[in-house]
Amino acid sequence: MTDSFRREASGPSPAPSSSTALLTDQYELTMLQAALHSGAAHRRCTFEVFTRSLPAGRRYGVVAGTGRLLEGLADFRFGDEELGFLADHRIVDDATLDFLRGYRFSGSIHGYAEGEIFLPHSPVLRVESTFAEATLLETYVLSVLNHDSAVASAASRMTMAAGDRPCVEMGSRRTQESSAVAAARAAVITGFSATSNLEAGRRWQLPTLGTAAHAFTLLHDSEEQAFAAQVEAFGAGTSLLVDTYDVEAAVRRAVEIAGRELGAVRLDSGDLVEQAHQVRALLDSLGNTETRIIVTSDLDEYAIARLQSAPVDSYGVGTQLVTGSGAPTASMVYKLVERTDDDGAPVPVAKTAVGKRSVGGTKHPVRTYDGDGVADAEVIGVGHAPQLETDSFRELMVPLVVDGKIRTEHTGAPGVERARERHRASVAELPPAAARLQDGEPVLPTIFS
Repeated sequence: MTDSFRREASGPSPAPSSSTALLTDQYELTMLQAALHSGAAHRRCTFEVFTRSLPAGRRYGVVAGTGRLLEGLADFRFGDEELGFLADHRIVDDATLDFLRGYRFSGSIHGYAEGEIFLPHSPVLRVESTFAEATLLETYVLSVLNHDSAVASAASRMTMAAGDRPCVEMGSRRTQESSAVAAARAAVITGFSATSNLEAGRRWQLPTLGTAAHAFTLLHDSEEQAFAAQVEAFGAGTSLLVDTYDVEAAVRRAVEIAGRELGAVRLDSGDLVEQAHQVRALLDSLGNTETRIIVTSDLDEYAIARLQSAPVDSYGVGTQLVTGSGAPTASMVYKLVERTDDDGAPVPVAKTAVGKRSVGGTKHPVRTYDGDGVADAEVIGVGHAPQLETDSFRELMVPLVVDGKIRTEHTGAPGVERARERHRASVAELPPAAARLQDGEPVLPTIFS
């Protein structure tokens, strides 16, 4: 570490920039500078995003983060702060700084609609532009899609296991603060009814809710005082946490204070199946047949499936959701699959290393259906539309950016709702095996044509 860097590092941190351009790895700029020097930077290229495999036991994945990616792409600019940092630390030369100063993505991006399911080798995103423009996007694209798709894929399994019982995202305290906001959005896309994260609610108009922690009960001299304070502040329809001390005694106190209008009780520890049965019976015996039971406590899709036999009304899910339920990344990669030669002719290219082979050429994916309208395969044409023996199919690519112009219908609150509808429709057309939590193969085969 140089002395000058020590001096800079010991000073105050710079204010965050609104630009997303430095949310990247340095090697993107290394490649850019070298390509500018070789003259190949302006060759037209096609990059594709895909995953080679799903996490063990997963039957499908869910594309999420597309709207966030497009929102961030609008701010992918190198302003004075970004250029000053690159220059001061000698990360790139002056010619590269000049290129970055005028950087604007002018190419086109197509991809699976947000909320769509994906399978191994599904080309979920296609970026077409010059090498110089497209290579700069790699890290940002992958960081958004890998995180959000991992959360959405786990969330989809959870909502499928929950059936018609609502799930609420409440994992903000179990992940990094920006990741928490993104995770809340991904969860709602895949069927979660609400989030506890207020920034996500503000940014994308998501439904928010929250109850109380054990600390609120412990703050007061008695459980009765805590319950009475919450009911006085929020009305009898509030949700009371009843497992700080003795659950049965707490439920009785809650009913005494809030009456039959008590909205819900929350269970957060112990044997949730057994407790739910006991609490339901107790509430009914006290006349509170409409009071709901909410369960939390490190739930995942397997715990939710076990709780289907219990009289539970909704689930609060945190840690397992925001960490992808054991698969914190979708393992997506961003690979060059086609470029032009010096004469402008397209040249398919592919990585051939053992274990990490890719398929060269621009992909054209469709999903085919059987006579009952159930999806039966994902067929990917390489370099052309796939050759099909059926008329029952759906094209999977949609335009996201056209000649540098972002399709804004995929962004903001409307984009979330579109993605939510796409996910609902995509899951509904899958065969029954999609709902199985046991280990197994992807629910649809991927066929290259």
